[in-house]
Amino acid sequence: MSSQATAVDAAPPKKKLSFPTAYTVLLIVAALVALLTWIVPAGTYDKLSYGDDGFTVTYADGGTETFPATQNTLDKFGIKADLNKFTNGDIYKPIGIPGSYTNVESNPQGIGDFFKAPISGMYDSIDVVFFVLVIGGFIGVVNYTGAFNSGIQSLSSTFEGREKWLIVIVTTLIAIGGTTFGLAEETVAFYPILIPVFIAAGYDAMVGLASIYLGSCVGTMISTVNPFSTIIASNAAGINWTEGLTPRLIMLVLGTLLCIGYLIRYAEKVKADPRKSLIYSQKAEIETRFLGSKSSEVAEMTPQIKLILAVFAATFLCMVYGVSQLGWWFEEMTTLFFVSSIVIGLLSRTSEKDFVREFVAGANDLLGVALIIAIARGVTILMDHGMISDSILYSSAGLVDGMDKGLFIIVMMVLFAGISFFVPSSSGLAVLSMPIMAPLADVVGLPRDNIVSAYQYGMGLMAFITPTGLVLASLAMVNVTFDKWLKFVMPLLGMLAGLAALSLLATVYL
Repeated sequence: MSSQATAVDAAPPKKKLSFPTAYTVLLIVAALVALLTWIVPAGTYDKLSYGDDGFTVTYADGGTETFPATQNTLDKFGIKADLNKFTNGDIYKPIGIPGSYTNVESNPQGIGDFFKAPISGMYDSIDVVFFVLVIGGFIGVVNYTGAFNSGIQSLSSTFEGREKWLIVIVTTLIAIGGTTFGLAEETVAFYPILIPVFIAAGYDAMVGLASIYLGSCVGTMISTVNPFSTIIASNAAGINWTEGLTPRLIMLVLGTLLCIGYLIRYAEKVKADPRKSLIYSQKAEIETRFLGSKSSEVAEMTPQIKLILAVFAATFLCMVYGVSQLGWWFEEMTTLFFVSSIVIGLLSRTSEKDFVREFVAGANDLLGVALIIAIARGVTILMDHGMISDSILYSSAGLVDGMDKGLFIIVMMVLFAGISFFVPSSSGLAVLSMPIMAPLADVVGLPRDNIVSAYQYGMGLMAFITPTGLVLASLAMVNVTFDKWLKFVMPLLGMLAGLAALSLLATVYL
């Protein structure tokens, strides 16, 4: 008996299954999408685009035809949008033509396409990838100067006893950015900066991550004047963007307060007992990563350090202003962070060799995030090449035919959530779906702004969790696995979905 007991004791412990990394999750999603291209019939809507030669219609067979840029042309194709929306650039992407859906020869994506997709995604998203790498280099240089730790300690002292205000301020400001100019991809710049501040305040990294990501998601979900969402969707639906603005403003306030309250409840629980953290097992690893193994060694707040921190802060303010007011995009933002890195290197009198070493090391820290962005873009490429996105939209439009208007608007929100998985671009989904979906509101007797709201809420809810969006790249910034994020966010997502449904029903029946 003792020999059996010894044998049992000597047996190696069973390995505990762990949730796969973001890379594996995305590759599984890519495989499922590739499989769908073998199952879902391929099809496409004819597309109308505006250019110097007038309107060009691209037909399902690949042929094109040019028409004069007049309101009569739009009326002829059943597109209820004003001509000036095209001529002034408000609608700048090809728009789907109602009633033009055509089945086409299928183009199922095979094994070769599956493995090529991440590479194609890297080429297709090189602007975002390079932006992320340069931000990494920028952070590496700032960390090397010691200014970052000094700034964190100063902020921690300022907010001591008032740590909740960090959550309120960060979440609110980012939500405002999301609702006004679509602050989303740009938020990757904030994670390396703000996560250490939240950790120093006694919270876990999930609080910092969520303050940024929840703020961005709720802001873009309930867009008010966001040109990439509300305005382009309203234009494509043939209505003014101010229609439906009041209920969306109310929804924005309620949704943001809900996110802040939910996050503060979690944050205070973790602050009182760190073992309640969903990422408690990673506490030491994350603190070492963001605060450094020598975090107790804080540089004195000299005039030089203050100047470096001023340049550091000005860089982010300049980015926000450039994106919101000057029409900047990734090329300009990347240039800004690159120049700021050099300026900070000069101010700190960092040697050329040290500057290059720290910049490259910082970029290397975010290389994994850049790869996730590329793989996610590869999933979208598989969908486009498999020509199933329009087929899913066409089937979705048929599902709501003849419904009661209350059920109709809720189902529309759910359908937009599902379609956004296959078309994760807010502007892309708007110009593709609005000309098809908006006329359905006329059939059930609803104003078209209800469709715009359903589109925003549905797509916004999916943005909290869809692997083809920004969530996995954001999680990779903090090394949090997808399952832990789902455990954290799903209760909140349920509450936001309920709030969105009530808001839509109120606009229908009140």
